[in-house]
Amino acid sequence: MRGDTRDTRDRDKSTEKHRRVVGYFGRSLVGWFVCLLPTHTPHHTHLPSCNTIFSLACVGLLCRGLESLLLNQMEGNLDDDTRIKLSIGTKEQGDADGQFSEPLDLAFDHHRGLLFVVEYSNHRVQAFSCDDDDDDDDGGSFVSKFGEEGDQPGQLQYPWGITIDHDHDRILVADCDNNRVQSWSLSDQSLLSCIGHRGSDDLEFNDPQGIAVDKHHHRIIITDAGNHRLVFLSSIDLSFLFSIGSKQGSQPGEFSLPSSVAIDDDRHRIIVTDTNNNRVQVLSSIDGSFLFEFGSKGNQPGQLNYPQGLCIANHGRIIVADFFNNRLESFTHEGHHISSFDCGTEKPYGIAFDEHRGLIAFTAGHRVHVIGADQWLADTFTWRPDLHRYATSWTKQAVSTMTMIRSVVDECSAMSMIPNELLFEIFSWL
Repeated sequence: MRGDTRDTRDRDKSTEKHRRVVGYFGRSLVGWFVCLLPTHTPHHTHLPSCNTIFSLACVGLLCRGLESLLLNQMEGNLDDDTRIKLSIGTKEQGDADGQFSEPLDLAFDHHRGLLFVVEYSNHRVQAFSCDDDDDDDDGGSFVSKFGEEGDQPGQLQYPWGITIDHDHDRILVADCDNNRVQSWSLSDQSLLSCIGHRGSDDLEFNDPQGIAVDKHHHRIIITDAGNHRLVFLSSIDLSFLFSIGSKQGSQPGEFSLPSSVAIDDDRHRIIVTDTNNNRVQVLSSIDGSFLFEFGSKGNQPGQLNYPQGLCIANHGRIIVADFFNNRLESFTHEGHHISSFDCGTEKPYGIAFDEHRGLIAFTAGHRVHVIGADQWLADTFTWRPDLHRYATSWTKQAVSTMTMIRSVVDECSAMSMIPNELLFEIFSWL
């Protein structure tokens, strides 16, 4: 099920050759543009002119983007994709802290700056830092873990899905082979509850996989894959409310091995990857009624082949882990295809979005990869006063530096009129 991601020696040599060629081309392009830049500086300062500074920033952006584009097209390798902010784990499976064996799902705790990852074959959950406030910390450091193999409360047997319920300060895990749902405290990761057993009646499951919180309607929604249905529980006491489906099929509102579920809170909708039907279904979160579907089997843009995880990003965009097509696919909230993110030889499984930091994290092989803010989809991080504190330290420093430069140049210059928001956009791409 997992692709072999080890590169051959010949491929390494070819990659290094391409890198030297692209690097030389990029440096030559910079030199050519610099020769065209104005050299005049204001008579009252020794600083470079504002036009020169701005032009250099634009040239740097152009060359960085060109190099990234050419290298990514030639290599198709996540290790060399400059849009990846960080990768956690190794290509080979392991059971040490910070290593993985088939990580499936993941969830951001944006309040604490943590990323939780559930491991299918290691029967546990690991937590990692996703903050980089310190210059020496790029995030991704191991913080804690819980769970071990077994069928007793607090133990896990091939766990699958995970979600964060901030309203009740807990972590919820779909304990797949134990056919139950367990919850742990977010504060100290102590066990809180354990419900369910194998079956198809109320509070019974058959391979539960995806799990999500509908905060507006105070519900927990679980994809009960083996029973081909969605199960709705009360988020207050985890009591059974109702279910949708149960008859395997391909008609609207029917499912065949649904794997993941996400909530579009702004539009009061439930989004489900209907895996064996190679489609995504969109339902009303009010009563679970069918609204529309998108996707069909294939490898063209907008088509899917065994879709797994999904998440909701800014503007209601739906991002799907297109497993057998080795890519992530993004869609508008209406189901129209936007763009694809090539995962090379690795097959993506789970995916999560952190709106406070603009990060997209996904599992592939035995690793977790995090795409930096605005590096694939625009506006994953939007400059707002309430989110500014989540910008990376180097971005804050860059904006502060440019703001200082702007304060000492001529008030009539173009630099003095550039808002911080635009400065942030410029430096987030450099």
